[in-house]
Amino acid sequence: MRTRTLALAAATALAATGLTLPVAAGAAADEPVPPATESDFNGDGYADLAVGVPDASVGGKAKAGYVNVVWGGPKGLRGAGNVRVTQSTKNVPGTPEAGDRFGAAVAVTDVDNDGYADLAIGAPGEDIDGRADTGGVTVVYGDAGGFAGSHTAARGEKAGDRYGNAVVAADFTGDTDMDLAIGGTDKVVVNYNPRADRTQPGMGDRMGGRAPVLSTGDYNGDGRDDLAVAYYTKQQPYTQSHVMLYHYDSREGRLLLDWANSNGATSAFATGDFNGDGRDDLALGNCREIADENIDDPCGPEELTKGGGIHIRYGGDRPNDFGTRKQTLNQDTPGVPGVAETGDGFGEAVTAADVNGDGRDDLIVGAPGEAIGAKKNAGSATVLFGGKKGILDADDEIGDGAAKGYAFQQDTDQIPGTAETGDRFGAALATGDHDHDGTPDLAVSAPGENASTGGVWAVPGALPPGTTALTPNSLSLPATSTALAYGSVLGR
Repeated sequence: MRTRTLALAAATALAATGLTLPVAAGAAADEPVPPATESDFNGDGYADLAVGVPDASVGGKAKAGYVNVVWGGPKGLRGAGNVRVTQSTKNVPGTPEAGDRFGAAVAVTDVDNDGYADLAIGAPGEDIDGRADTGGVTVVYGDAGGFAGSHTAARGEKAGDRYGNAVVAADFTGDTDMDLAIGGTDKVVVNYNPRADRTQPGMGDRMGGRAPVLSTGDYNGDGRDDLAVAYYTKQQPYTQSHVMLYHYDSREGRLLLDWANSNGATSAFATGDFNGDGRDDLALGNCREIADENIDDPCGPEELTKGGGIHIRYGGDRPNDFGTRKQTLNQDTPGVPGVAETGDGFGEAVTAADVNGDGRDDLIVGAPGEAIGAKKNAGSATVLFGGKKGILDADDEIGDGAAKGYAFQQDTDQIPGTAETGDRFGAALATGDHDHDGTPDLAVSAPGENASTGGVWAVPGALPPGTTALTPNSLSLPATSTALAYGSVLGR
């Protein structure tokens, strides 16, 4: 993402209704402005964090939802000046309505190529022309003042389409403009020009009423972004589970299936180059077999799925050679902190970033179901380092290799708070250089914190020292009639 080095010192107060598009404090005029960085909405050089809060009330409308933007700065993410973007915000299309769930999915991208990061926000519960839960996606544009306009990028066609239950951004066509892949009921659609409200079919199949899991990367080595899709059903009317990769075919003018792994499902994807060979790899978090047909082990050795297994498919030596090399691990794998226990949810959230600066991406894993002592579902986060052979130090896929890394949770020294039953620390993860020191920082959510009020822990350099907690209270977010579950959705 190309990001301008512009900044503007400004802030606005937010009214309960009739909100204006917010502006953010930036560098003072006499201060040097750091170089550009990704997920920087206001162009001050610091990565910002977008938190979807779809369960929030807006104007008394339960679960109308909003997106809370927390600004990065010299000391990392800070509560001061954070802003809410809602459908009451001036120039944002629509009106807050009960059950809209604006912010249920959030993608960070630069739609208009102006150098500022933009927000693509899903609202799967949006009603359109009297059709319930049609759903839609809104793009809100970043600007030197924070945000500077918005428009509708997708809307469902009929009741129950629920467009916007998942959203990712990438350049599928190779024209340098960003595209959006949008999840809906039993389908994924694509907008190849998000500045207009026009979508095309991507893929369709029964998904059991769930949002598809989506990610992007150049998995087939053709120099263009591809789309990873995972979904499953159980007895609706049949049981199936799939992980599929799609590439854009310029002759067909649409996405075509490139690779598939049947009978396996995943809770989350992380795309990164874990072995430093210059090719994108794909990690499947909490990979598991849904349609057990005794054909194969789609997530690697079955014993390594206990408590949540991570199944990694590596980029090939040649184009179209994706996935021939693979590794599988869980918390019983040597070098992985902890012990694999049923219900840990190891891999319910995964992300990738090079936190140790060795040129290889590291894998960050959330386990929101992890018990800390007798505290069930307290949760933890684990960082596993990439290496010459990937996350494990062996070439095989049968679990003989070892990993290197560390884990932390709310009872870890220098992590604020206390591990409590139901916190679900590690339920969502996001990375960005929020303090602009050259090292990726980590945001870890605990949406069950304080009776599901929720919170996000800002972890500089993905190491516990210096961690701060961002909670609805510390951010001065308005009280709501429904539990916020703050942090359940983090923009990436």
